[in-house]
Amino acid sequence: MSGGGSKQARKQAYFGKLLKLLEEYTQIIVVTCDNVGSSHMQDIRKALRPHGAVLLMGKNTLVRKVVKGQVAKNPSLEALLPLVWGNIGFVFAKGELPKIRDLLTSKRVAAPAKANTIAPCDVVVKAGPTGMEPTQTSFLQALNIASKITRGQIEIINDVALIKKGDKVGSSEAALLQKLDQKPFTYGLNINSVYDNGSVYGAEVLDLTDEAILDRFRMGVQNVAAVGLRLGLPNVATISHSLANAYKNLLAVSLATEYTFERAKRVKEALKNPSAFAAPAAAPAAKKEAKKEEKKEVKKEEPVEEDTEMVGGLFD
Repeated sequence: MSGGGSKQARKQAYFGKLLKLLEEYTQIIVVTCDNVGSSHMQDIRKALRPHGAVLLMGKNTLVRKVVKGQVAKNPSLEALLPLVWGNIGFVFAKGELPKIRDLLTSKRVAAPAKANTIAPCDVVVKAGPTGMEPTQTSFLQALNIASKITRGQIEIINDVALIKKGDKVGSSEAALLQKLDQKPFTYGLNINSVYDNGSVYGAEVLDLTDEAILDRFRMGVQNVAAVGLRLGLPNVATISHSLANAYKNLLAVSLATEYTFERAKRVKEALKNPSAFAAPAAAPAAKKEAKKEEKKEVKKEEPVEEDTEMVGGLFD
């Protein structure tokens, strides 16, 4: 009875903690947790605390039950339900989510390849000395890896694609990587998606910077302006272009006729007498050249010696 009571107490405590976090936080990073040990998990939790983030794992049935119970109070939480599957966890965060993402990525640890596990990435064995004794050449031959004996050790001749991503690791491949003292895999929390005030988007959105968002916005405005100008539909994006085109048309009419206006007068005067407008621009350049010549002449002048000789004669 005591064991059942303590289990029920732990469940109630988990319910209360998850409810509190769902009420306090509006941003959640949904992560998957595979091949992560308890000590590794504790290190991640400690690293998140200074950033005001909380990592919470739990059974999917319990998580769904709590979320469904809160949907009546906060309907936006319903977007979380499709994300609750597999070995998932929630990282409740405030502030800049890219920083939390970078922190989670930095907390991945290297691990050896174990037999019968699914490879999370491609594994390539580089060509070169292996440190293995010549008696173990048959081991490499069984894996169809070309090798030779160099200075008393086995040397792999060419790079070998040993394991492909998504394949099951064989015992021979795992043994070879262990002999080579290689840890090709890294394990940690993988970011699946992000929940933000009822909106759900992929983890790749966290890579967008403010500059990238502004560039996309500018591109959208340019496209709207281009479509509006082409179809003759004025809108906010076409106002500046329409005003510029209208001014060009008015200026063209003014230059071709006697009609004029304030902005067109200077253009007409410049066309009638181009030299009058070119002279002021050339004057500063001429002054600069004259100053340069004066400086050169001052540097070339020799010091006057006659005065010093006269002074010396007087004292004599």
